[in-house]
Amino acid sequence: MFAFLDDHSRLVTGYRFGFAEDTVRLAAALEPALAARGVPGSCYVDNGSAYVDSWLLRACGKLGIALVHSTPHRPQGRGKIERFFRTVRDQFLVEVTDTTAADLAGKQLSTTAGLLELNALFTAWVESVYHHQVHSETGQTPLARWNHGWQAAGCGPVMPAAEALTEAFLWSALRTVTKTATVSLHGNTYQVEAALAGRKVELVFSPFNLHLIEVRHGGRSYGQAVPHVITRHAHPKARPETPEPIPAPATGIAYLQLVAEAHQQQVADDERIGFHALYSTAPDQIPGQLAGQLSIDEFTDDQAGHEQDGPGR
Repeated sequence: MFAFLDDHSRLVTGYRFGFAEDTVRLAAALEPALAARGVPGSCYVDNGSAYVDSWLLRACGKLGIALVHSTPHRPQGRGKIERFFRTVRDQFLVEVTDTTAADLAGKQLSTTAGLLELNALFTAWVESVYHHQVHSETGQTPLARWNHGWQAAGCGPVMPAAEALTEAFLWSALRTVTKTATVSLHGNTYQVEAALAGRKVELVFSPFNLHLIEVRHGGRSYGQAVPHVITRHAHPKARPETPEPIPAPATGIAYLQLVAEAHQQQVADDERIGFHALYSTAPDQIPGQLAGQLSIDEFTDDQAGHEQDGPGR
């Protein structure tokens, strides 16, 4: 599980379960966090491979976030988030039973459906239970402390523009254009403008779609590169989810289903809550997905279709 915790209030700004601890799953947790709760001044993370990836540095740089890594071999600096993970294990995961969601253990439904249900249940628990419980250290509920903090500061969170957020979560790579005005990226070959021959350009793209590559040089866009030879449709790091059973003791009580129902009622009764827009259950929108973007879950289904076409798809 990826989670981002506000240091002052202990409010959980973003979160997501996945079957891998990688850059793609990290982005799936961080992007909704920034869209729903605003852009922080700094982001404190550990030294795992997902947190030292060049993509994260680019995203934070685009949004003006100072990326700070914890000191290696010094767990004290990560005490607050580790304490939150313990709360998740003790209060949430213990309630994840086969009777609540059989697919979570990979027994009946697809992996994508299992993750969707797990993340939907976790959203309900965080927003309807955890954010309204008095924290043992602060003496306030996370949501109340979050709101009071902004009221005392006389301002609100810095909300990013949709265009800026989309730009920040694109990936990029530097390549030198050949004499024949082509560039290569992960086995694919693209044609670019002849004027760029011999120059170093920046290729900007979504990791889920290597058909659409924007070419930039000297702070200027040179439009889309023309696919010439395509052997890979997605970035190697954009791997689909693979199932791993989630063991959990059963309590015999459908607690999480009750929480989910209460959360849906809360969203329906109070339109002032902003997070419901990000975790909408509308039939044309996947929870946690911004409009116009391809999600990990959509990519999983698309990847399965490409694999039937032959190697390299």
